[in-house]
Amino acid sequence: MTILVTGATGTVGNQVVEQLVKRGTNVRALVRDTTKANLPAGVTLAQGDLLNPDSLRSAFEGVSTLFLLNAVVPDEFTQALIALNLAKDAGVKHVVYLSVIHSDVYVNVPHFAGKFGVERMIEQMGFSATILRPAYFMNNEWTIKDVVLGYGVYPMPIGNKGLAMIDARDIGEIAALELLRRNGSNEALPLERINLVGPDTLTATDAANIWTEVLGRPIVHGGDDTNSFEQNLRNFMPHWMAYDMRLMSERFISDGMIPNAGDVERLTTLLGRPLRSYRELATEIANAV
Repeated sequence: MTILVTGATGTVGNQVVEQLVKRGTNVRALVRDTTKANLPAGVTLAQGDLLNPDSLRSAFEGVSTLFLLNAVVPDEFTQALIALNLAKDAGVKHVVYLSVIHSDVYVNVPHFAGKFGVERMIEQMGFSATILRPAYFMNNEWTIKDVVLGYGVYPMPIGNKGLAMIDARDIGEIAALELLRRNGSNEALPLERINLVGPDTLTATDAANIWTEVLGRPIVHGGDDTNSFEQNLRNFMPHWMAYDMRLMSERFISDGMIPNAGDVERLTTLLGRPLRSYRELATEIANAV
């Protein structure tokens, strides 16, 4: 039985593929360019994309389980709906979908609202499905290392409610375990939603303090000016996406990303080890310089 992974060359998808291959799984990866896909040996490549129905029909042949990951793009919602309809037509039984925590709360944030719509479709279509809802990817901090290390400032406007930051490597492994559980079942399993969170819920001040301890010199938080945050993002991403990120950061400030009781314990049990901490990642970044 084959598992099809979309978004296979990205931060999380690559981890999912690697974890599945480690466990001897028959993996097929949907990629745009097979010549540029740097994936483990043994992975079957299917060329295509989520807006090309013909390529998806081919990719779904013989597939029992789908890992659906959509990048944050303007047509993300359309991509997901096309993929799920074609998966249903092809007889795919199980789906593991990468959504986002509080997708039903951050209703004004485009990529959150879109993911919540996809969750509803999965539920109504009757797939045997797990919906994974990750919090803030702590791996995003690699993109701000020059500001932290060079200027002594933690620049992310994440406020003081707290974010349960999670490492993308933990997301990938949890997703792989859920895919295997679904794929190994001969019958439909009940739909589940799992919050993917890290071991600590951190404010901006907490993050700055951890950097201070790791680096041995003062790191301060740069504040929560979301307008400046958006303007800075516009220098290296499309303006619509920069605005989307601004809206998300405003919800970080007003609502935070708070785990439910038992979330950390559930994930720790699932992995059979502790979740990676923000301090571990900060140390890893500092040592890589």
